[in-house]
Amino acid sequence: MYELMIKGGPVMWPLLACSVVALAVVFERLLFWLVVSIRKDQKRINRIFTLTEKGDFDMAITEGESTRCLVCRILTAGLLHRNYGLTQSLEAAAMQEIEKMKRSLSVLDTIITLAPLLGILGTVAGIIVSFDLLGAAGLEDPKAVTGGIAQALITTATGLAIAIVALLPYNALTRKVEKVTRHLEQLTTCYEVTVQKGVERNLKLET
Repeated sequence: MYELMIKGGPVMWPLLACSVVALAVVFERLLFWLVVSIRKDQKRINRIFTLTEKGDFDMAITEGESTRCLVCRILTAGLLHRNYGLTQSLEAAAMQEIEKMKRSLSVLDTIITLAPLLGILGTVAGIIVSFDLLGAAGLEDPKAVTGGIAQALITTATGLAIAIVALLPYNALTRKVEKVTRHLEQLTTCYEVTVQKGVERNLKLET
């Protein structure tokens, strides 16, 4: 591995950094979604919907605040600030959670673009070295030129490999965010109707 780094030239070190950062981002995102999956509490979500429909808003808020479930946090935040606009409160809470889902994906996207460019930079540097050696040694010593060509090929292959490997989890994570976002949009819309039913129920009880 070390010999490959030396043969590839100085561009291999930033490529190595890109691969390490990409691996760290993918691992962190997978851990994030694992925690989200573990903390999901469908029974609690259903309980919040039931209490809200009955008009027991305070109890619904208490239920939501007693869990670390992502959906429960959104519903609770919307219900807690409903007097300032239920739709806006739900959207603001949802956007806050969505931003957490998207965290570090821009870094991964940058690496996917940057790694091949660094590979091309290594290619150009290797070709420059090859021409310099060719000018110095002429055609009598073709082996002197192979070092620069090897550097060019190694960096290009490494940059493309990093981009390809990082692209797969990036697309998967992006699709996951999009899927959850659509689900949250549908859920918050249903919750707005549920809150309205709770308000109407409380008005009937008051009259």
